[in-house]
Amino acid sequence: MTGKSHAVRLGVDRGVREFRHSLGSSDQLYNLFLSVGFLTVLWFQRDSPVEGSGITLAALTLPGMLGMGIVFGSLVGPAGQLSVNREDGTLLRAKAVPHGMLGYLVGRTVQTSLDSLTGLLVVLVPGLFLVNVFADAGVGGVLGLVAVLALGMASMLPWGAVAGSITKSPGGAMGITMLPMMGIVAISGIFYPITALPGWVQGVAQAFPVYWAGHGARAALLPDSAAAAELGGVWRIPELVGVLGVWAVLGFLLAPTILRRMARRESGADMEQRRQAALQRVR
Repeated sequence: MTGKSHAVRLGVDRGVREFRHSLGSSDQLYNLFLSVGFLTVLWFQRDSPVEGSGITLAALTLPGMLGMGIVFGSLVGPAGQLSVNREDGTLLRAKAVPHGMLGYLVGRTVQTSLDSLTGLLVVLVPGLFLVNVFADAGVGGVLGLVAVLALGMASMLPWGAVAGSITKSPGGAMGITMLPMMGIVAISGIFYPITALPGWVQGVAQAFPVYWAGHGARAALLPDSAAAAELGGVWRIPELVGVLGVWAVLGFLLAPTILRRMARRESGADMEQRRQAALQRVR
């Protein structure tokens, strides 16, 4: 077994173990509150028809939540984890081991994927009791959903790593990821048709992955009549692949350079300085 393949195997193992550990953390309480909030939204939308689409607003919202969740988690999760690991010395230790950074990045990717899947299930499983979006989707719809979610994750995962690399604290990482993302979610047609928004807002929303991940999830799971609630009244799959693909390609081109530069600058003195700053915040 080569050094790189061994590092990948250790990274996968580490990602799975850290995911299992996180199941008992306060993050799961957050997921519970999130699930309750989303279910409340679906409950109030369950009898609201969407004009011309033949479906309820809840049926339109649930797939959008899945697309939003995968993009949101793929950006915010890695950014927070990377900034915490810079602060507690995990990244410095990984740097000191042959192929340690490769194993570290594989571990982060595995944990983020499992965390995102858990977040989706927390929303999807109870949501199906209110609106069964899989009833008419079939195998093709499910496979289409998987493809959209995978592309949505790829579009944001490297940007999460970039955000975690350029910030000096977990709070800073959350500030440049979570707050802007919440604003983008609000204009991306996740909880109501984007056609209700002004034209210039629609244009801004279409520049980011949140709208397209939600659009793709709706296209995979909902009947063709539901496209009446979309811009242009059609499912725009080529545009979806193009926008998400551009974000993914640019991210994966940029992230390795920034990560290598950040890793080269890591030192024990910098880590201790960040640790002391973290202790001051706690006090």
